[in-house]
Amino acid sequence: MRVLGVDPGTRKVGLAVVDESGLPLALEVAPVEATASRAVELVRSYGAEVVALGGLTGHRTVEEVLRAVLPVELPLHLVDERRSSYDARALYWHLHPPRGLRRLVPRGMLFPPEPLDAYAAAVIACRFLDQRSRGAGRLNRLFVL
Repeated sequence: MRVLGVDPGTRKVGLAVVDESGLPLALEVAPVEATASRAVELVRSYGAEVVALGGLTGHRTVEEVLRAVLPVELPLHLVDERRSSYDARALYWHLHPPRGLRRLVPRGMLFPPEPLDAYAAAVIACRFLDQRSRGAGRLNRLFVL
């Protein structure tokens, strides 16, 4: 099963497609205005079977947009996104380990050089998969969070 994770925001939206194992297949950040077209393209390109939408900041507006453009049979689930930014930063450093002297700095003190919205969307998708399978712990197992 592939899940389109969506981290809604007021100016930009994180989008990620995650497979059953929890590995991100696509990660991108789009302005709110382009959310609809990017979501449709990702669902079509990667064959996402479900949408996991973060249920806090700005989710109502993004939910309305997604429901208007995505196929009716594609289920959309709200997922608790508390602490997803923290988990997204850990996921970023897992996928892009620091090099040189930066590897000596504790990762909790490092700030990634790019927006983390797409990584937060991947975290939201993994949380949906964990809820669906009653806590398989994809984030803990894959990314040592």
